Amino acid sequence: MRRKPLFVALISCTLTLLAVFLVFNLMPTEKKIERQLQRLYSTDDPQFRRSMGVLLGPPILEGNQVQVLRNGDEIFPAMLKAIHEAKHSITFETYIYWSESIGREFSDALIERARAGVKVHVMLDFIGSMKLSAEAIERMRQAGVQLQRYHKPVWWKFTRLNNRTHRKVLVVDGRIGFTGGVGIADQWRGNAHDPKHWRDTHFRVEGPVVGQMQAVFADNWTKATGVVLDGPTYFPALKPVGAQAAQMFSSSPTGGSESMLLMYLISITAARQTIHLSSSYFVPDDLTVRALVAAAKRGVKIRIITPGTDIDSEIVRAASRERWGPLLRAGIEIAEYRPTMFHVKALVIDSLMVSVGSTNFDNRSFNINDEANLNVLDHAFAAEQVSIFNEDWAKARLVSLKDWENRSWKDKVLSELASVVGDQL
Repeated sequence: MRRKPLFVALISCTLTLLAVFLVFNLMPTEKKIERQLQRLYSTDDPQFRRSMGVLLGPPILEGNQVQVLRNGDEIFPAMLKAIHEAKHSITFETYIYWSESIGREFSDALIERARAGVKVHVMLDFIGSMKLSAEAIERMRQAGVQLQRYHKPVWWKFTRLNNRTHRKVLVVDGRIGFTGGVGIADQWRGNAHDPKHWRDTHFRVEGPVVGQMQAVFADNWTKATGVVLDGPTYFPALKPVGAQAAQMFSSSPTGGSESMLLMYLISITAARQTIHLSSSYFVPDDLTVRALVAAAKRGVKIRIITPGTDIDSEIVRAASRERWGPLLRAGIEIAEYRPTMFHVKALVIDSLMVSVGSTNFDNRSFNINDEANLNVLDHAFAAEQVSIFNEDWAKARLVSLKDWENRSWKDKVLSELASVVGDQL
């Protein structure tokens, strides 16, 4: 006779814990940006650069050289070459790291350098590295690789389960950095030549801004381990090696989750001619939609590339398409990439300012995940990114307002349902 009250009590306790989980994990911990920004300057105004480097993030540093790497055939050899040539330190933070052929190559390279006496630190998101075998982890640790998994799901930290590190940052000897959208899994291999091999971009960086990239890694390493990485092994003196101005911009729920969104909003609001946006997960909130529409109405030509039917999350695509109406009505052009999954994350403003890295154009990146973007202010570099955008655009299908309005009723229902959970995508 007492089993029923006990059962009710257990159900009540479970529901209470679930409610607490939702409150702590799904609700924003900071006051959200609610009002559209005033347009106080354009991208060619010195104030734009001051705001980017003082109001928002670390200083913009001169003297950098950033090289674009497209798809796995260019990206992985460059990263592995840098690792193999490391003499002092390797710091590597990434979201996806799986036990596949490319994962084995990276593990072997890291193990070889650790055994050679190089200090190797690896930070993997726990959820993103769930397909990395326990054997692979143990091999690295036994060889001397200091491997940390970010936010392991444990009951005393369940309020932070939804906060993942989505950053992709590799720094070698404190002098060479890599960042972009690529994870360590075989779907990034190849040259985006079929639906099983994704289209993505990564960047190789040299110059003073690499110190900022190292600081981004060191911040999360200290938070996770309590160990401070310092000294010339990690932060050597860095001389100018090129002509590009750059900053490494980061955000996290524990240190300014809205800063990445604010950086994007300031850039969009300052735009005067063009915006080229490559976005693998494009689910803008109402404020961002209004900022893009306002830019289009003042004459800014805006083009956006998103994934097409080849996408790893159909619910994200549905939620994305639900937001397109106001954008298409404002004359913004949106195209869906056709050959394979499109995983590029790049924003180019006025062929001057380029922002690349791990950040998706959605609430999860802007409010929930730890993210990091490299911002480059350089006309030649921006022109190169626009050229690459145009190549991708030629392989994408333009979606007209009529196409969007004439979606099937099933697509419309799915889009509306997906939009309900859009803040978590």
